[in-house]
Amino acid sequence: MRTDTPQPIRLDQYRPPAFLIDAVELDFDLDPRATRVKAKLAIRRNGTHAEPLRLNGEKLKSIAVAIDGRGLGADAYTIDDEFLTVSAVPDAFTLDTEVEIDPTANTELSGLYVSGGRFCTQCEAEGFRRITWFADRPDVLARYTVRIAAPRAYRYLLSNGNPIESGELPDGRHVAVWRDPFPKPCYLFALVGGELDVVEDKFVTMSGREVTLRIFVDPGMAPRAAYAMDSLKRAMRWDETAFGREYDLDLFMIVAVRDFNFGAMENKGLNIFNSSVLLADPATATDADYERIEGVVAHEYFHNWTGDRITCRDWFQLCLKEGLTVFRDRAFSADQRGHAVQRIKDVRTLRARQFAEDAGPLAHPVRPSSYLKIDNFYTATIYEKGAEVIRMLTILLGQEKFRAGMDLYFSRWDGHATTVEAFIQCFADASGRDLSDFFRWYEQAGTPRVDVAAHYDADARALDLTLRQKTAPTQGQPVKRALPIPVALGLLDEDGRPLRDTELIVLDKPEQRIRFEGVDRAPVVSALRGFSAPVNLATDAPAKDAYVLLAADPDLFNRWEAGQTLARDLMLARARGMADEVGEERFAEAMGRALADQSAQPAFKALLLSLPSESDLALAWQGADPAAIHEARDAQRRRLAAHLNEALARVHGALQDRGPFSADAEAAGRRALRNAALSLLAAEPTDRNRARARIHFESAGNMTAAMAGLGALMLMGGADFGTALAAFYDRWKNEPLVIDKWFALQASDPSEDALQRVIGLTAHPDFDAKNPNRLRALVQSFAANQARFHDSSGAGYRFLADQVLAADEFNPMTAARLVQPLGDWARFAPALGSLMRAELTRIAAAPDLSKNVYELVTRALGEAKS
Repeated sequence: MRTDTPQPIRLDQYRPPAFLIDAVELDFDLDPRATRVKAKLAIRRNGTHAEPLRLNGEKLKSIAVAIDGRGLGADAYTIDDEFLTVSAVPDAFTLDTEVEIDPTANTELSGLYVSGGRFCTQCEAEGFRRITWFADRPDVLARYTVRIAAPRAYRYLLSNGNPIESGELPDGRHVAVWRDPFPKPCYLFALVGGELDVVEDKFVTMSGREVTLRIFVDPGMAPRAAYAMDSLKRAMRWDETAFGREYDLDLFMIVAVRDFNFGAMENKGLNIFNSSVLLADPATATDADYERIEGVVAHEYFHNWTGDRITCRDWFQLCLKEGLTVFRDRAFSADQRGHAVQRIKDVRTLRARQFAEDAGPLAHPVRPSSYLKIDNFYTATIYEKGAEVIRMLTILLGQEKFRAGMDLYFSRWDGHATTVEAFIQCFADASGRDLSDFFRWYEQAGTPRVDVAAHYDADARALDLTLRQKTAPTQGQPVKRALPIPVALGLLDEDGRPLRDTELIVLDKPEQRIRFEGVDRAPVVSALRGFSAPVNLATDAPAKDAYVLLAADPDLFNRWEAGQTLARDLMLARARGMADEVGEERFAEAMGRALADQSAQPAFKALLLSLPSESDLALAWQGADPAAIHEARDAQRRRLAAHLNEALARVHGALQDRGPFSADAEAAGRRALRNAALSLLAAEPTDRNRARARIHFESAGNMTAAMAGLGALMLMGGADFGTALAAFYDRWKNEPLVIDKWFALQASDPSEDALQRVIGLTAHPDFDAKNPNRLRALVQSFAANQARFHDSSGAGYRFLADQVLAADEFNPMTAARLVQPLGDWARFAPALGSLMRAELTRIAAAPDLSKNVYELVTRALGEAKS
């Protein structure tokens, strides 16, 4: 085990940088094994304190250090594993350094590394220190000029900003020089060198400037970048319209790489993307892939203003760029794909990832107060909950004042590194409102619970509502304060006719009472419309009210939510041994009526047919029994399949794709409903349904249909699944992104031999644990397979712990992201929880454990220092 105890970095210990760096000149001589990096930094003291110069650096072979052109002797500076320290420096000077690095050996994929024979970088959060000596913190902003020299085989040499020079060198190599006119922190630096294909287009901004757009991909993959290019142009226009933000350089570039720890990175003018969120065509990408590409392309582009032009003062402010930009990309996606459907999808993601995070020992505030490795805080809380907090701000202030606050933020902080407090102050100034209580959403961990109790007085024609809020204690925060919670609420009568349109109630006390006068009939309360706040809602309403909402609520989110609530309660009752056969049949009948509703969009119907997942159910049951949940959910699916068999078969037959493929929301919605019908039919593995799934797979004209057919065959099991799985592999074995899906599908198989299959796949020739996409496809997908990961023997937990320890040796960042499923140990039945905790203890005892994994494991065990 670790013999030292890493000390956390704390927000309250923030100090401004002792030195500022105004200009950076970098000179790269690229070599896969021995890249030379020369850096010339224009440095000045920030203040009057006579501190030594201390620059970050990791795994750098130092060759030379000079100040103002004079080389320093070994006694003038010190170098250790993390820092270059020069004891005596003037107040303003030029520092020259030269280092050598080994990009091929960089399996952590942080800094400069080689992927597929090409050079690329990932510098967020602290990767730049693996390239050269630097003040690697986000509040040091500089203008960069970058010279790159490489053999001619590396055809494209790219960096941030605009190209200013290129040419041939006498030794047969070539060179390119780039200059970024905008000051930026070093985490936004990027470099790419390699043989690539390029897709080029133009965009004319709202002021009439022409911008060149280029997407660089693996040779032969250019056609698959077409949708990403289309998404980029739509995002650029949307940002101009929605936020008045225009692109500021002459060139915008995206590069796709296969080996990447993240989804994508917003480096100024040169975004680097995991190829899984950039490349798509109908044959190899699903509708979910298209949606994700559209959203991620928009997200990284929107960072140009919310992240690049305005950045974070320190990493505790990470939500300032990520939560805000997720909010922006979700607004874009809603405009592209429909507000109700997109809202439902966003909330499903929030609950699956962030509510689960909040419910365990890894809970933390949207703005954390301490960390060991900031890499561990690229979490659902920072991203998804951070976006929800800003969405609440729009609800509380209204769109006009929210836009005024954003405009003030852009004008006040452009070109600076700032804080969440400064961001919120812009809205306070623009609206004239005191938002100090609202700031608690950034400081307090946990998901609030809101209880709504209703009493109708027929004689007085009045409805009395009592609203209560409570947030459970989390690690380091035993006492919680009341939050300002916007509760959007409407009233219907028992026939589903509106009694009151949506009104906004701000619940900002532990308990609040509200009276509605002039309510003529007994009302059905539709609370938290549009999911107006990221809370868990509980009401005292009877089940019959939920059926009214499911049938008639004009708020489509709450209509969907009513169905989810009914299904969840029925499945949990069955899992606990209290099955309600009458209620289950009534629910099936209600779902039949919803399926027959001709006014509802197919995409919305598809979401209605999707029952709460096993993870959702486990989150609603403290001391959950995953095996019982699995059986209960299967029983509910079988009942729906039996009751709706003919209706589902008609939907499946009527919605076959006819004509050319379209990735638009309408066509994707039709496919989603057809595939949802097939998935439910698979709960009844009759000969007829097996044949239906087999034909669906064999006749698939796109990857969406193929994966749906293969998934249905998996759920039914048997020889047909094995045959289809082999055929799928034979067809797509040379397509890495498709084979990722092949691995992931098998890892999610609920059959009893799933773990042995997964263990066998770790020895498959196509399994490469050093590729984050492939590791996540197999290992994370298995950890999400509730029935098999939580096997009572603990074998699933042992497998995951083994994978964490193995990955930690070469990629600590990716390894740490595998820890969270074990960190949920306290939410499950004690026998399972003790087995999960034992594996966490085993990981913690491993020698030479990285800070990344050490931090998450000790937090999960409740042993972390704060």
